[in-house]
Amino acid sequence: MKKNIGTVDAVIRIIIGLFVLSLIFWGPKSWWGLLGLIPIATVFIGVCPPYALFGVSTRKKTEKVEDTQKPQQVQ
Repeated sequence: MKKNIGTVDAVIRIIIGLFVLSLIFWGPKSWWGLLGLIPIATVFIGVCPPYALFGVSTRKKTEKVEDTQKPQQVQ
């Protein structure tokens, strides 16, 4: 699968994941806090399955220079 998580998206996912994961120790002290591992795992994998399903990507597209766009050499 192609990677579809950009830098800003990755930072947001890590922050949210760590916050939800911290609920194991603070707040309701519930095992539901382990759900915070999901956004963290998607950052390390680089792929978000729902993004792939809907064709969404937050990665920057790199521009490719085609042969027709290269400058002509003067002889």
